[in-house]
Amino acid sequence: MESSEETSKNGKEGLKSHNRRRWRKDKGKASRILQSMDLRTMTQSLVTLAEDNMAFFSSQGPGETARRLSNVFAGVREQALGLEPALGSLLSVAHLFDLDPETPANGYRSLVHTARCCLAHLLHKSRYVASNRRSIFFRTSHNLAELEAYLAALTQLRALAYYAQRLLATNQPGGLFFEGDEGLTADFLREYVTLHKGCFYGRCLGFQFTPSIRPFLQTISIGLVSFGEHYKRNESGLGVTASSLFTSGRFAIDPELRGAEFERITQNLDVHFWKAFWNITEIEVLSSLANMASATVRVSRLISLPPEAFEMPLTSDPKLTVTISPPLAHTGPGPVLIRLISYDLREGQDSEELNSMVKSEGPRILELRPRPQQTSRSRSLVVHFHGGGFVAQTSKSHEPYLKSWAQELGAPIISIDYSLAPEAPFPRALEECFFAYCWAVKHCALLGSTGERICLAGDSAGGNLCFTVALRAAAYGVRVPDGIMAAYPATMLQSAASPSRLLSLMDPLLPLSVLSKCVSAYAGAEAEEHPNSDEKALGMMGLVRRDTSLLLRDLRLGASSWLNSFLEFSGQKSQKTSAPTVESMRRSVSEAALAQPEGPVGTDSLKILTLKDLNLKSSSETSETPEMSLSVETLGPSTPSDVNFFLRPEDAREEAEAKEGLSAKDSSSGVSNAFPVGFHPRRTSQGATQMPLYSSPIVKNPFMSPLLAPDNMLKTLPPVHIVACALDPMLDDSVMFARRLRALGQPVTLRVVEDLPHGFLSLASLCRETRQAAELCVERIRLILTPPAAAAATAPPPL
Repeated sequence: MESSEETSKNGKEGLKSHNRRRWRKDKGKASRILQSMDLRTMTQSLVTLAEDNMAFFSSQGPGETARRLSNVFAGVREQALGLEPALGSLLSVAHLFDLDPETPANGYRSLVHTARCCLAHLLHKSRYVASNRRSIFFRTSHNLAELEAYLAALTQLRALAYYAQRLLATNQPGGLFFEGDEGLTADFLREYVTLHKGCFYGRCLGFQFTPSIRPFLQTISIGLVSFGEHYKRNESGLGVTASSLFTSGRFAIDPELRGAEFERITQNLDVHFWKAFWNITEIEVLSSLANMASATVRVSRLISLPPEAFEMPLTSDPKLTVTISPPLAHTGPGPVLIRLISYDLREGQDSEELNSMVKSEGPRILELRPRPQQTSRSRSLVVHFHGGGFVAQTSKSHEPYLKSWAQELGAPIISIDYSLAPEAPFPRALEECFFAYCWAVKHCALLGSTGERICLAGDSAGGNLCFTVALRAAAYGVRVPDGIMAAYPATMLQSAASPSRLLSLMDPLLPLSVLSKCVSAYAGAEAEEHPNSDEKALGMMGLVRRDTSLLLRDLRLGASSWLNSFLEFSGQKSQKTSAPTVESMRRSVSEAALAQPEGPVGTDSLKILTLKDLNLKSSSETSETPEMSLSVETLGPSTPSDVNFFLRPEDAREEAEAKEGLSAKDSSSGVSNAFPVGFHPRRTSQGATQMPLYSSPIVKNPFMSPLLAPDNMLKTLPPVHIVACALDPMLDDSVMFARRLRALGQPVTLRVVEDLPHGFLSLASLCRETRQAAELCVERIRLILTPPAAAAATAPPPL
């Protein structure tokens, strides 16, 4: 009996192993098709196979299954023939939007590549059907479901291709982001979010990514829909445990059901749900498992920086100082938490001064090991800002790969646990990150570094904070970091359509509605709930939290006066006109600096220089323009002289010729008429989306959307190294930001990794491809931390 059970068990395990091998083999064949065929050849081959299969199943009698198979191949033929010209037109001009010939990457290329992936999967499946349709082992129902799912995906991709053509026709020359009428932008986004998305979250989940990623995405999708069920039953999700995430077996065995539920969740649940779900990685069990697989470090301590002002020397004249005030926005003064990670215990890291600021984390920081011997201070320091859409995660979520960085770089790392939206919207996170950065520069000896080389590093929202902290350091006149490494950063938080953001229709990690909810939370503009929304199911705690946020919103709006003058240089105002004194309930760090009394610049009695005085001095010495205003009022749509998104003249002419190929109807009709006659994409069945369309001037602030910063601000940035993902909805943020810096003569590099999703740093240990991408980030940081003389000495000789 036991032998029989063991044989049965081994047989089941063998079948599972066989299925996994066959799946990888199928994925490999699809990848080879993608690499070996151009678009036209692939389309023609698919159409020929579709016609052959359609004819075969049409001759099999009046059965329902045969009819559906015949119809699905007819649909494949129709969509492939309609899609090929649209993709060809996009591909013909895609090179005009690249950073340079060595970096062929932008949203148009990514959209074409994704569509070709779908065509390759359908071509492989069609070949399989043609070869095995007469076999008695042919699984008719399974293959029909696969074909119907990919046909739905192909139909939606055709809709995206038409949307991309609309962007190409309406955007300014060389621009990847739509910068026209806000009403048209709102119409575009409302039309876009009505498209059906569930097909991308079921059987087709992650088809565009490397095969090694897809099992992980399937696990995440099952966990997400299971979490959604438990979240509703447990009010705010606080009762959800790691073991309850994967208990809904019906979602695991039914891809269509899982896709529909995934779509419902992404469209209807609020930012508090996503905050709770993304913070799952910080559950003690999961974080412990992640740390077990990461490098072992001597130091990983949470430090609480006291909210006390201190002085920083000016780079222009170290004898003069500027006051760095503690964060004040929204919640008043409060400590800032940072995590110090160091592979070795270095001098200063166990000092009494630093030990007095250590914040206990419980038993996880206790070490039963001999006291390690100290090593000398490192010449380098890495300041890290974590991602999480400004609403979720902490340094604890990113600790596994940061430990590896500390080992590979041989430098201490501090990761900032900034306050999160919607409870602490902009500019609280920026204030805390800037305060922590300045503190680290001033007290680098306590952190085990001499501070000779300092690098800012961050991913996603953290990449945004890297740029804005560096811009703020330059505005204050304090030391700017020696370089920035930003992984898949968000540089444009305005609700602007771009070709890469069209990919959010199918991206399981960054759906468009979730992106918009995160941005709105960070901007302090939570949308009011629809009375019939599914969010009512969140329970009493969710309603109390929501009512409280609505009550506090008026207070935030009442503080908009200081946001309007956020980091505004006083030189903008006439020296003959005295500015009225505005008393606010709370003031930001910027206002605290600006509010200090003005005195004669350069006198011996002056020991502290305010930002106001710095602007008067620098503007008179370096520019004929009297000031650079950073207020919300003056940061509306930038003029071409301030924000240069334009192509070179020869590229502009080439793009203009390409646009002439579009019909007159394409260039003049509204968004709703973007599709040709007879084409109807699939619409969502989940009801009206709750995606907020927020267009406050705050999102145009360069300290929120650095892509919109004027040229004279961007010129103050240090060397920038960006690592982006080709299939990331945020790809165009990286491409356009790099193009702007390149046009200004600023040192910038852009490396684009293929076939990986947004957030690959958190997946660094998952597969070979993510490890290689993470190593690329480390390589960029090492380049920043290497002194210029040493870098020149180790550089290869010119050819």
